Amino acid sequence: MRDVAIIGVAQTKFGELWDTSFRELIAEAGLGAIKDSGISGDDIGAMYVGNMSSGLFVDQEHIASLISDHMGLNPVPCTRVEAACASGSLALRQGIITVASGYEDIVISAGVEKMTDVVDATPAIATASDQEWEAQQGATFPSLYAMIARRHMYEYGTTREQLAEVSVVNHHNAQYNPYAQFPFEITTEKVLNSSKVADPLTLLDCSPVSDGAAAVVLCPAEDAHKYTDTPIYVKASAQSSDSIALHDRKDMTTLNATKVAAKKAYDMAGVTVKDIDVTEVHDCFSINGLLAVEDLGFTEKGNGGKVIEDGQTRIDGDFPINPSGGLKARGHPLGATGIAQACEISWQLRGDAGKRQVDGAEIGMTHNVGGTGGTATVHILSRDQN
Repeated sequence: MRDVAIIGVAQTKFGELWDTSFRELIAEAGLGAIKDSGISGDDIGAMYVGNMSSGLFVDQEHIASLISDHMGLNPVPCTRVEAACASGSLALRQGIITVASGYEDIVISAGVEKMTDVVDATPAIATASDQEWEAQQGATFPSLYAMIARRHMYEYGTTREQLAEVSVVNHHNAQYNPYAQFPFEITTEKVLNSSKVADPLTLLDCSPVSDGAAAVVLCPAEDAHKYTDTPIYVKASAQSSDSIALHDRKDMTTLNATKVAAKKAYDMAGVTVKDIDVTEVHDCFSINGLLAVEDLGFTEKGNGGKVIEDGQTRIDGDFPINPSGGLKARGHPLGATGIAQACEISWQLRGDAGKRQVDGAEIGMTHNVGGTGGTATVHILSRDQN
């Protein structure tokens, strides 16, 4: 198996992008990544695009062909990848496997979602839960994560203020991210006093409905310097699964797929969690940001709220989390999120993140979750090939 490098990255602005179509979003990100990489369209061997639900959001299936055509890249083969909110990171993983195997040399992995073209996105998002046992009984994702939050508070004494701090930190970071949907600060009081969504979660505990796209270009590590002076090397790509329904889990307060994928990734990369300088985690709700800190191994189970409250996840903290603003403040166009995380970590390792730069970042990690943890992926990236 060959080592793999990221040689180009790009993403669109995330938000309610009324004047930009689905195909325009993915073309902007894809062509931006191609330009950033220095390759030409003739170099591309394959494309993988993460997308959760274009059929429900924009009434368009067969998007792989649409994307290749609209980007002017026919006859390059393009494949859609779906794993709910983890669709983007699975597209990245498929691209990495394709290059590592030697089947293709240059691959684009991308993600896109256009969520604001429907009156109510809730039914489409709910398809990522167990339809028979959850969605058809009235359970939405806010209510499912609210149950997880309540259980965590009951078992470990996690406070409402500690949950709110996840959103506060994200918004602080997002003010420095030109691609963020909500680039402004909020306070703990604003989180606590915002509209109740599903007790204990309020509006400001929840990621928004978003439009956006992101893309990366991959090549064999040995060829990376032909295209760029700042390649980012893939040290690990890991994926794990769990039951899609919460009631089948052994522990509602642990996303076991995250724990298993993280262990695989650490072992593959030959690192420990203490070697990770910066991480993008999947915080679709504040409780998931807290769980990620625990399940990825930054602290022991039950202590996530305390370390977040103590500032350890801030950009200048012991283990910086979500300098991009995370899903909460950068935005969460479902299929694009996992790729946007890889873009952010690549910028961090290049030293190109501006005012949100983590000082001396050399090894970074992404963590992307589908649904309430039925799928989880972890990628570890490095500035150094060795």
